[in-house]
Amino acid sequence: MKNKKILIIGGGVIGLGIGWQLAKAGASVSIYEQAEAGRAASWAAAGMLAPLAEAHTEEPELLKLGCQSLALYPQWVRELEADAKMSIGYRVEGTLIVGLEPDDTHQLRHLHTSQQDLGLDVEWLTGRAAREIEPALSPRVTTAIRCESDHQVDNRLMVKALQRAYQRCGGALHENNAVETIHIENGIATGIKTRDGEKHNADVIVLSAGCESAQIRGLPDAIRPPVRPVKGQMLALQMEAGITVKNVIRTVRARYPTSVYLVPRTDGRLIVGATSEEMGFDTRLTAGGVFELLRGAWEAVPGVYELPLLETWTGLRPGSRDNAPILGETPVENLIYATGHYRNGILLTPITAYEIAKLILTGETSETIIRFRLDRFLT
Repeated sequence: MKNKKILIIGGGVIGLGIGWQLAKAGASVSIYEQAEAGRAASWAAAGMLAPLAEAHTEEPELLKLGCQSLALYPQWVRELEADAKMSIGYRVEGTLIVGLEPDDTHQLRHLHTSQQDLGLDVEWLTGRAAREIEPALSPRVTTAIRCESDHQVDNRLMVKALQRAYQRCGGALHENNAVETIHIENGIATGIKTRDGEKHNADVIVLSAGCESAQIRGLPDAIRPPVRPVKGQMLALQMEAGITVKNVIRTVRARYPTSVYLVPRTDGRLIVGATSEEMGFDTRLTAGGVFELLRGAWEAVPGVYELPLLETWTGLRPGSRDNAPILGETPVENLIYATGHYRNGILLTPITAYEIAKLILTGETSETIIRFRLDRFLT
């Protein structure tokens, strides 16, 4: 397979990660990205590596995949930083999930029980114990769950590192050149047509275009990936002396529409997110969305009231019908999907990149991703 031509549609962390692994193995790889590489959902994310905090009993397979990918992160970071010659801001302080009211405590208890039922390593804390770990927390915080195994990475640094590593390994990157059509002949994917009108033949095509994956022409309706955009509004504050956060903080607010997370960066930024809105491809910021984020952040960490507001933005998460990724082979020969990662794109980048690259290079689908193939929606 190393001598075959591989085309990847989409230059976010998933496409870049797969491309880097393939190029590193000596394959001929080209990535086509409709805008600037890594500047869509990958750029908008918060970079939390938090399968424990995100755990749901109704999603055991997704939790398992997230934990497997988290376990790969130390290796991924070493490999990527070595190839890119730069840091990606990997941090291991963990996550505190906090509640401020009796209703929040009830919800936290339910979450803690679910986490324990799943065998996860989490710790129940009083508000006082939580403030000993994170002094910036509000006196109103009454209870918390500590997820020490959850980590984080600076997703924007990872985007830059992946692009650099991919190109240093010989991968070709075509930015501002969207793929409009995938050509399929007799059940076999043979190539693509790009926005500039050019046609490009391929031996393997990987569709990793995030929430745009379902918009590409040429796909039979039966195998069009059921991926939709889910808007998230976010903002960044600048931490200052006396008002700093070390751990990722997540709130559980039973009586409010938006729970928030606060993610500290090594450069002093504090990322606050995120709304979750089924608004199609609308990327507008709203006063209500920003208000909910600021209110939620202030209730958990009152000191944020004094912090400078650096940036606001929106991103579109690629959510599948069951909010789990779509990975692996499709009924069309030589067409592989790696899309629909929803809220877990950064977390699942290593396992997606390693497993899809292995599939392309060896022809073998591992047990790790077989449950996430498209065919779960076709039966």
